[in-house]
Formats: sequence, C-alpha cells, structure tokens
Amino acid sequence: MNTADRYFEPNKLPAGILAVLVHGVFFALLYFGFSWQTLPSASMSVELWQSLPEAADAQPVQSKIEEVVPPPQPEEVIKPDIALPDKKKVETKPVVADKKSETKPVVKPGPSSEELQAAREQAERDAAIGRVVDEYTGKIRGKIKRNVVMPPDVPNTASTEFSVTLLPGGSVLNARLTKSSGNALYDNAVERAILKSQPLPLPPDVSLFSRFRELRLVFKPVD
Repeated sequence: MNTADRYFEPNKLPAGILAVLVHGVFFALLYFGFSWQTLPSASMSVELWQSLPEAADAQPVQSKIEEVVPPPQPEEVIKPDIALPDKKKVETKPVVADKKSETKPVVKPGPSSEELQAAREQAERDAAIGRVVDEYTGKIRGKIKRNVVMPPDVPNTASTEFSVTLLPGGSVLNARLTKSSGNALYDNAVERAILKSQPLPLPPDVSLFSRFRELRLVFKPVD
C-alpha cells in the first residue's frame, strides 16, 4: 500500500469544492455574456419635421415690471421774461395842457329888441287867426247841425265823424264818413245835412282859406 493513501488530508475537500464553484461561476459568466451579446438590437425610428410645431397652450411669460412713479415735484415758479421797469427810474411828467387847444365857450348874443317885438307880434297874429278859425268852424258845424233831420231811436252818446273838402266860396267838394256812429240812419242824416248846408260860412280873409280846405267835423245828437 502507498504511503500517500495512508494519510488523509482534511483541507483538500474544501479546496476542491471552492475550485468547482469558481469554475461554475466562470462558465455562467461566459454563458450569460455571450447570450447578452447575441440579443437583437432595438430599432429606432426617426421622424423628420419641416418646422417645429407651435405650442398652442404655451403662453409667453410676461414679466411684470412695476412702473416706478417719481415723487411729485414742487411746481416751479415761472418768471416772466419781460423785465419790469424799475419804479425808481420811472418818472412821470405832468401833463401840460396846450393853451392853443383850449376851446372857449361860445356865447351867443341874445335876441335884439326888434326880434323880440317881431316874435310878440307873430304870436298875437297866430292867436287871432286861431280865434277866427275856431269861430267859423263853430258856425259851419252849427249850420250843418240845424239841417240834420234826426231819425228815431238815436242814443245821445252817438258820435259820427266826416272829412269835408271845401272849395273857395264855401261849396262842398266831398263829404266822406271817417267814423261811424253805429247808427246808419244817423250817419246818412248828417251827410245829407252837410250837402244841404252849402255854401258853408267862411271868413272874409281869403288867406285863411287854407285852414278850411280840409275839415274834420264831429257831430253828436246832443252837444
């Protein structure tokens, strides 16, 4: 019998097991590494875009910039560019009136004694003519009134007016009713009396006929 077989080495068994494990791990790594390399590679698809799509929902971010308001400045007093004259240098000269430009009041001389006498005489003549006109106008109205034939039922307050045009000598050229009394019978009675009373009395002074050329005569039932 061999001498080596006689003696048992206790450390040979674990060493053998460890060697088997190491070889097993090595072969496993080789197997799995080869399998990983042989797996088919993943395919990639690439899409070409003509332009980048616009983001519909994307909104630009607006930065809020707070406006800085400067504090109110005090109002500046604007001084006029026009230089005011110095009060000390301004001298006022008294206004001297030009003696030549002074107007003296014109004193009109009063009427002379002859003019006063003539004015008094003219006033006396006018008064005398007025008295004559009033006298003969009364005579004309009286003559016409005596020839009026009063119609019945004429009130005493009735009044009628006629414009009478005379000719030299007292003849009646026209008698026109200018204001009615409201009673046609009384108006017609007065018109007939005017025509019946011609020639109407006139003053002897022919120069006064112009005062009787056109007469306005008023007639009432009771004067």
